[in-house]
Amino acid sequence: MEPFIVSALKYRPQTFKDVVGQTAITNTLKNAIDQNHLAQALLFTGPRGVGKTTCARILAKMINSNSSENENEDFAFNIFELDAASNNSVDDIRNLTDQVRIPPQVGNYKVYIIDEVHMLSASAFNAFLKTLEEPPKHCIFILATTEKHKIIPTILSRCQIFDFKRITVADAKNYLKIIAEEQGIIAEDDALNIIAQKADGAMRDALSIFDRVVSFSGKNLTRQAVTENLNVLDYDTFFGATDLILESKIPDLLVHFNQILSKGFDGHHFITGLASHFRDLLVSKTPQTIELLEVGDDTKTTYKKQSELTSQAFLINAIELANECDLKYKTSKNQRLLVELCLMQLASINFDGEKKKPSGYIIPASYFKSKNVSEVKTIKPNASTIKTTTPDVEEVEKTQPIKAFVSKIMPPIPVIHTTKRPASGLSLSSIQKKKEHQIRLMEVTIKEEDLPNDPFTEEDLLKYWAVFVTKLETNGKYNLASILQIDTPKLIDEHTIGLEFPNTTNKIEVEHQQFELLQYLRKAVNNFSITLDIKVNETLEKKYVYTPEDKYEKLVEKNKHVKLLRKTFDLDI
Repeated sequence: MEPFIVSALKYRPQTFKDVVGQTAITNTLKNAIDQNHLAQALLFTGPRGVGKTTCARILAKMINSNSSENENEDFAFNIFELDAASNNSVDDIRNLTDQVRIPPQVGNYKVYIIDEVHMLSASAFNAFLKTLEEPPKHCIFILATTEKHKIIPTILSRCQIFDFKRITVADAKNYLKIIAEEQGIIAEDDALNIIAQKADGAMRDALSIFDRVVSFSGKNLTRQAVTENLNVLDYDTFFGATDLILESKIPDLLVHFNQILSKGFDGHHFITGLASHFRDLLVSKTPQTIELLEVGDDTKTTYKKQSELTSQAFLINAIELANECDLKYKTSKNQRLLVELCLMQLASINFDGEKKKPSGYIIPASYFKSKNVSEVKTIKPNASTIKTTTPDVEEVEKTQPIKAFVSKIMPPIPVIHTTKRPASGLSLSSIQKKKEHQIRLMEVTIKEEDLPNDPFTEEDLLKYWAVFVTKLETNGKYNLASILQIDTPKLIDEHTIGLEFPNTTNKIEVEHQQFELLQYLRKAVNNFSITLDIKVNETLEKKYVYTPEDKYEKLVEKNKHVKLLRKTFDLDI
């Protein structure tokens, strides 16, 4: 068996034209050699795996070959590579300066490549200064480093600096595609894109990942194989999560997140990836910016389709929530709960969007409990389903008035089945028009004007209101029950119930639970047009004491001598 050579060594560039993603630097170096304008001290700086040492070796070869690039020529005796990480002392630099004085035996120049030059000690740098500033005519120094900021300024001022950039995803993908074709490997564009993104701008890392994935999947390189081997979240994960968010399916979304965690992924990785996904959807909204996506053509089409389902306001709000969760993640004591709250807030953005909601609003759990979290498809009557008999209608509500009403409005010919559910506090017609993403509750759309609107008195309202409060106390919801007892409900008109509360907190709490309240009242009085008009009365707040200061002021109003008593005995509040 022949020894395996890794792609990073096998496909190492031998000429400047083979170097990936550094066209500006390679053209500069070639022109400098052709025009004899090459400096005697060069500094190659940039991230790992972008071609610094490779370009230094190619340059050293071309200097002595006079740009002939003849592969048969060998000037290895004129090229000296020094690892500054292991030769970082003053003595090592002294030995180097002694060698510099000797002219080359073959060729025109002696080239010294010092890799990881930032590892030299301060004393070694100072010993190297004079030689670097005024080297012999036959000597050229090429310094390479990944951390330019660690090199002293006196060294930087004596060098011609070349900043190597990160390899772009497109360049890395194209180079991997060429290598795959050479090796007879069928690779998907999305698979190569993921490898290029995972490499983070380093071509050497991209080739190493490519070898690993090929060893796993063989000659057929698919996106699923790459994501499985690299253990990364693919596009389908975020597409599925976004679909659930747009449909406001919080229970399904939490289950989806739990499945991701069960595969070993970090919650922080998921939320940052989701934020990037929202950014990509925002970019996909216009044809000019869709080219900014570093994905394959098929994935671009998927991004375009999903972006059409979202609004710009939703995406901006979603990005803000995801970024806020990203910033709080590391300092959070319960990181999973933080991400889950963020997901619930994301799924609540488009819920009941025509009404103003407070920041951080989350759809109440009672909403999904009443909906049974199942979507029901509409059944349209056809010739085969039409019968002359009386329609078979299941019980919609337990209350007798509603049951009688449903039996009246149902058409006599079609057979219509309805789902057993509690009475809704909203118009189904309005839900179909304004909230198409929400779960349908009925197989038949009932017009708002056809619902019962029986008149009722304020005495009836107060009676059923007291019954509902008692029901809340029985179920252990003492907080909501006490809030509903703060103010007596008033009948503003035949359809509107007015409430006043001393602060905004009470108002928000009632608004969150108004679905259950309206559901009960509408059934009780057989009037489905009832709405709540909740206001905050600042003067009313003074009637209620919350803090010790408020209690003290209340006592002073009742008895002025309390103030004198406190002053006499020097009492604290």
